[in-house]
Amino acid sequence: MAAPQSFLWSRRIFLTLLTVFVLLPVYVMISSSLKPLQDVSEKFQWIPSGLTVRPYFDIWETVPLADYFVNSLIVAGAATVCSVVIAVFAAYAVSRYNFRGKRVFTVTVLSTQMFPGILFLLPLFLIYVNIGNATGIALFGSRGGLILTYLTFSLPFSIWMLIGYFDSVPKDLDEAAKVDGCGPLGALFRVVVPAAIPGIVAVAVYAFMTAWGEVLFASVMTNDTTRTLAVGLQGYSTQNDVYWNQIMAASLVVSLPVVAGFLLLQRYLVTGLTAGAVK
Repeated sequence: MAAPQSFLWSRRIFLTLLTVFVLLPVYVMISSSLKPLQDVSEKFQWIPSGLTVRPYFDIWETVPLADYFVNSLIVAGAATVCSVVIAVFAAYAVSRYNFRGKRVFTVTVLSTQMFPGILFLLPLFLIYVNIGNATGIALFGSRGGLILTYLTFSLPFSIWMLIGYFDSVPKDLDEAAKVDGCGPLGALFRVVVPAAIPGIVAVAVYAFMTAWGEVLFASVMTNDTTRTLAVGLQGYSTQNDVYWNQIMAASLVVSLPVVAGFLLLQRYLVTGLTAGAVK
């Protein structure tokens, strides 16, 4: 039975308005990034009178954006790798084995997501400072400390998500691998992990995006040499002026790695987010 014309037109109008609503901020960012600072500071013009690419060159000179980019790449990459590796082993153990405290462990992992991140800011700050004073290991103001901080957020969700995905992988595959001579680790890496690639990719994307755009902990736990992109963008706002065109240009440049990664891994991400929901 064909849908009524009124429904089709209503859907088209709704989707058109939704598309405009989503793309309008992107247009404002792109157009503002191509304007001179004087034009951006004045009344906004939907159609720019003059275009320039100079802001895309100035962003690297106004603040050390390249250094911030490297810091973000190292921190986000390391946090992603550690989160995926630990989550794979933890989720596989919970999914395939019965042990004392299993239910308590899974509930505890999930319950950590109920607390706001700012609740952990002061405790982590005090822990890092005390560890540095006691052992000389500089966690506060270092990339390593920031990586550990991001693991406290991405790891619980990653474990919980992979538990559901591993549960959807038939246990008969493990048994078949063991019959062929594989041990537990062999069954994990040769059978379960290849079958769970979409879920692992979804976890990796989540962990990377969480670390890449985080501001609160990065603004407190870093210094001038370890500052990340999300915090470094504040450098375009000075006491004398705000370089709006450079802020927009830098924001677009910063978002490119995440957008490119999402587009490349989109099919794995969609599959990974939905496959573990049905058992």
